[in-house]
Amino acid sequence: MSTWRLLWAYLRARPLMTGLTVMLVALGMATIVMVTLVTQQFDERLRRDSAGIDLVVGAKGSPLQLVLAGVYHLDVPPGNIPYGSLAALRAHRYVAAAVPLSLGDSVQGFRIVGTEPAYIDMQGAALARGQVFERPMQVVLGARVARDMGLAPGATFAGTHGLSAGGSAHADEAYTVTGVLAPTGGVIDRLVLTSTESVWQAHEHGHDDDKDKDKVAHKGAHEPDREVTLILVRYASPLAAVSLPREINASERLQAGSPAFESARLVQLVGVGVDGLRAFGLLMLAVAMVSVFVALFQALSDRRREMALMRLLGATPARLFWLLLLEGLVLTALGVVLGLMLGHLVVELAGTRLIPRGEWPLTGWVFDTMEWVWAAGALLLGAAASLWPAWRAARTGLADVLAAD
Repeated sequence: MSTWRLLWAYLRARPLMTGLTVMLVALGMATIVMVTLVTQQFDERLRRDSAGIDLVVGAKGSPLQLVLAGVYHLDVPPGNIPYGSLAALRAHRYVAAAVPLSLGDSVQGFRIVGTEPAYIDMQGAALARGQVFERPMQVVLGARVARDMGLAPGATFAGTHGLSAGGSAHADEAYTVTGVLAPTGGVIDRLVLTSTESVWQAHEHGHDDDKDKDKVAHKGAHEPDREVTLILVRYASPLAAVSLPREINASERLQAGSPAFESARLVQLVGVGVDGLRAFGLLMLAVAMVSVFVALFQALSDRRREMALMRLLGATPARLFWLLLLEGLVLTALGVVLGLMLGHLVVELAGTRLIPRGEWPLTGWVFDTMEWVWAAGALLLGAAASLWPAWRAARTGLADVLAAD
């Protein structure tokens, strides 16, 4: 009988021990794979959505809140700032570009963002259909919004007050879709973009006729009562990172938040839990390797007569050594493959079932190169756990078995 046929016969003969060992390896591997995939996509998403944005300027409060609200659209902004701040920033020698954001409304849970067409370029997006908004109450839809809502250029809809579903509707202020953006995989896919004047018009009170509404929409933007929520800034010089945030924070109403710094701080905060999960996965792998060792050692005790007979029939010590070593490696390899599949499956289910609206999209249909490292490490541990039983098997002799009896 060949070594492989004999190996599979041994594994089938002890299904409970084989299944338990494979499952322990799989659980440890799946935990590590899940942590690896989530952190890899988390870091990639942070870098992609903040690319091209050096500073977020908003109302006094938490700089992390400004970044989460203005860059990733995951939080509520602390308040509004004067619209005149935009002109002051654009005139600053350290500012290459400044784009306003006005938040406050949504449609079916997707945020309506009052801004300028320059925001589309800042996000690295491009139109797939239609054209960019040119007048108030015209909108461009992100790819995910258009897909989930089934809207196309020419369609109309009414927004609701608030940044989540369930707010009161602005029934008298209908938006018209003029364009749809191509998918980017970034935050802009789930945004509805319109002009800043549209947000002002939707929130204006006390103007009941069309004439007054048109006047509100086109009022001079330099009036002191006009406000925006946030301003995204791109530096004109590396020196701006040193002086501009400090200058802004010294003002009475403005606060600056650096996406790079706040994202790093966010990763550090989340990293405690991530490290704990990774440690749990490693602990599971360690327990699994102990299980491999125990399974092989027990198998060695149960098969002493068989191995002595194999020696009598001409089997070399090397063959017995490789038989036990391969058994440990096969147990580990089965667990590793099952763990990889299970880890990817759980991440995919979390992305499609547990995270609504794709607020932070996850997918299991990606492969990180670190998974090769973890898989190779698990196989090495399996080999190490198998060495002692394999060495004992190689020393098995007929005389030893007869003497023991």
